[in-house]
Amino acid sequence: MLNGISVVNIREYLQNNDELGEDILKEILSEFSCEKNPDVERFLKEQAIEFTKKNQSVTYIVLSNRNAEVLGYFTLAIKPISLKIDSISKTMARKISRVSEVNEFDGTYSLSAFLIAQLGKNYTDELNKRISGEQLLEAAIATIRELQFRAGGMVTFLEAAPEEKLLHFYRDENRFKLFGSRLAKEGLPEEHRLVQLLRVL
Repeated sequence: MLNGISVVNIREYLQNNDELGEDILKEILSEFSCEKNPDVERFLKEQAIEFTKKNQSVTYIVLSNRNAEVLGYFTLAIKPISLKIDSISKTMARKISRVSEVNEFDGTYSLSAFLIAQLGKNYTDELNKRISGEQLLEAAIATIRELQFRAGGMVTFLEAAPEEKLLHFYRDENRFKLFGSRLAKEGLPEEHRLVQLLRVL
């Protein structure tokens, strides 16, 4: 799919055939570590399998073609979003209007979009140095493009902490546009604000 890496839907393991299976998948995921973002590590080890079984989201592991080491992972879902008309450019609004409904009362577009819910590199034994953040994001977007080819849709979005380094990565290096923010507090000790960014594919 992409140079030097393969992307594997964890459903391939959960089908429970002779060669793979859930126990093997859990063993593979147990070797993932991400000290920089414990929530990313916790999701993969504690929630990714159940969320995939329940069709809440689907997690993909990114493997090295050379020796099948887990370099990182991403999780995708389909979620509804609302965009304020005045928060996006006219060009983007024209494109989004093809796949959305307009609420004239509050000036918003409502649509379904592909959410990149998780994105993380594996820091075990410095495997994080074998893949860049841009390559990992590219793998997620390439997977979304395959889904888009089969089912349509044109918008992907993600949520990130309001840190300048992250915003620069998504906004300036990878063409995502800010469109809103929300307070996140479910399952967390305290609420914090997440910035929302989208990209039209």
